[in-house]
Amino acid sequence: MDMNEEQPHAEDRCILWSDGMQLLKDAAEGKHFLPTGLEGIDTLLGGGLCKGQLTEITGQSSSGKTQVCLYSAAHVAARHMGLVLYLDTSNSFSPSRIAHILDELPISLIKEPKDVRLKRVMSSIICESVFDIFALFEVLDRLEVSLNGKVTNGSNRICLLIIDSVSSLLAPIIGGKNSQGRSMMISVAMILKKLAHKHNLSVLVTNHMVAGNGAPKPALGESWKAVPHIRLMISRDRGSNICTATALKHTLLACGRHMKFQFLPS
Repeated sequence: MDMNEEQPHAEDRCILWSDGMQLLKDAAEGKHFLPTGLEGIDTLLGGGLCKGQLTEITGQSSSGKTQVCLYSAAHVAARHMGLVLYLDTSNSFSPSRIAHILDELPISLIKEPKDVRLKRVMSSIICESVFDIFALFEVLDRLEVSLNGKVTNGSNRICLLIIDSVSSLLAPIIGGKNSQGRSMMISVAMILKKLAHKHNLSVLVTNHMVAGNGAPKPALGESWKAVPHIRLMISRDRGSNICTATALKHTLLACGRHMKFQFLPS
């Protein structure tokens, strides 16, 4: 996908107004959410990943954070909801896992041959490797240029931005008394929330956990804690694919609400 497309003409830059009844209808039909494909998480969040907001998935190692990202990318692309930009910071993106997830889609969503569906879905997921903060800034800048140049809301527009994981990029630059690193972290936060709000994206990021006074807690400290609109902690039952998602922060839900969900066997 070329992120540097020709800018639209001034006459094309129209504002699409919606009246109250249309907004109510959209909410009832789940148009303001993107599905993760994991029933427990989608139920807990009232439909899935909220457009215009930043959702953080946190949890300990092997809890399933990357799996949530892969499920979300696969289901959004499979349902013709738009393009997915997947920023992979640790070589964890797995095309074979995407294919496995697609094989288990509900029969009602299977309307094309298996090989055709896989090719279409994979072409709708743009995966970029990003290994440092400067590469992240570059990609986000290109994304902003691309989104500013698009005026349609169809399946050729990016609707979901995934960063797995944001903490692997930010944690190395905020250690000690590095004020410049913290400023860069806040800049990333502001860019992500601006992209989400201005372009009605769902932004999904993952964050690891660190030792605290007692129970482990999400990394990146108090400055980052205020950034996500929604923060979910996921944990996995020992030796199984059954997990629990718990709302640590939400714009509408009470903290502590939780739901069980299950991954397909790898």
